[in-house]
Amino acid sequence: MNKSLKKTIQIIFRIFIVTIIVYVAAKLGTIAFDFGYRVFTEPAVAEAPGDDVLVQVKEGMEAGELAEVLEEKGLVRDSNLFLLQYRLSAYWKRIEPGVYTLNTSMTAKEMMVYMVETKEAEKAAVETETSMPEEESEVQEGTETGTETGTETGTGTPEE
Repeated sequence: MNKSLKKTIQIIFRIFIVTIIVYVAAKLGTIAFDFGYRVFTEPAVAEAPGDDVLVQVKEGMEAGELAEVLEEKGLVRDSNLFLLQYRLSAYWKRIEPGVYTLNTSMTAKEMMVYMVETKEAEKAAVETETSMPEEESEVQEGTETGTETGTETGTGTPEE
């Protein structure tokens, strides 16, 4: 084989290999960019009003399992995307076990906010209820005593 022909074939082969590498890198870059973009801009699955869906978060449930449940119930399009959104959010590891009513018109962030704030509100209500009866009973006892004492001593309305 002619030496110059051999050199030409090597150059063409190298150009072909470099072209394939550049194409694959560009394709992977586009896929990565699209996925990264969706992390911050993914819309809800449905327009408002959407459908209400009950979701149970069980004790010891992993974040990946929660993401899969949300995808199975039609609340998110991609469980891997939700998992990344959850891990990057301020709500990471703050979703507690319970049953939540979510809606298909909610974004992933709205679902996370709802699940975290619902449990925090429930905890606050329970704390208020446990501390409230003592305070209320003291106020009620004071009011009843004052009324009874006032009536007994004749400070009520005079009868003619």
